Amino acid sequence: MSRIAFIGLGNMGGPMAGNLLQAGHEVTVFDLVPEAVATLTDAGAKSADSAVAAAAGAEVVITMLPAGHHVRSVYMDGGGLLDNVSDDTLLVDCSTIAAEDARAVAEAARERGIAFVDAPVSGGVAGAKAGTLTFICGGDAQAVENARPVLEVMGKAVFHAGPSGAGQVGKMCNNMLLAVLMIGTSEALNLAEAHGLDPAVLSEVMKASSGSNWALQVYNPYPGVMEGAPASNGYRPGFMVDLMAKDLGLAMNMATATGTATPLGSVARNLYTTHSTHGNGQRDFSSILQFLKGGDFE
Repeated sequence: MSRIAFIGLGNMGGPMAGNLLQAGHEVTVFDLVPEAVATLTDAGAKSADSAVAAAAGAEVVITMLPAGHHVRSVYMDGGGLLDNVSDDTLLVDCSTIAAEDARAVAEAARERGIAFVDAPVSGGVAGAKAGTLTFICGGDAQAVENARPVLEVMGKAVFHAGPSGAGQVGKMCNNMLLAVLMIGTSEALNLAEAHGLDPAVLSEVMKASSGSNWALQVYNPYPGVMEGAPASNGYRPGFMVDLMAKDLGLAMNMATATGTATPLGSVARNLYTTHSTHGNGQRDFSSILQFLKGGDFE
């Protein structure tokens, strides 16, 4: 079993760290929220009063942080992780951030002879709890292979997308498509209901037809159609609208940087950003269906 430091115990990081504990790893945790730390220490983790203290003696350090500036700060600020861990420590960042931020940290780590992998995840809170996440990794191939045994405790699939930053590129492309699919699925179900067709019936029709997609199969956005989906639980996340809007913003920045046409991605970003500004940022992203219905939440 490995000695692991886990930094960032939010909606995703907490369950991920919990799965490592259940697998028998020695886990030391740090977060700015005492309640999040207490949940893990109650489950058997050790706690530390800083990220650097958590990483002391760790073989693997995993970070799950809100944004790129948090990641840069934890790793690169004077006295941060890169100045304090040994060169045989494996660093794995599971945050969803801009590819250039991941590349900057990776280069700073490389200069110190430290292996760094950007490994954003897909699967949401449910996947984090169930240990069924998908890890999309960027970095040196050997570093990704070294990280694989630990990542496989928390997920069902680990992909090496390419060099540093490639994990983030893969994550943005995946989430842009996910947003487009969720909006399209919601539009179809909303249109069906407006014309008297039961959304549950249409869902079964489309699942067996050319319109089938992930949202229909496992994450139906219409309330009451799929037991266990956020739509059937008051749109409790899940994956929040604010996070989808953030990821779409990062995807659009990528598109602008290369002059790549992403018209549907741009529309999706506008819709999710507007949905968020109407007070729905903390709802699950499948609540875009209610936005299309005029924002009436039952």
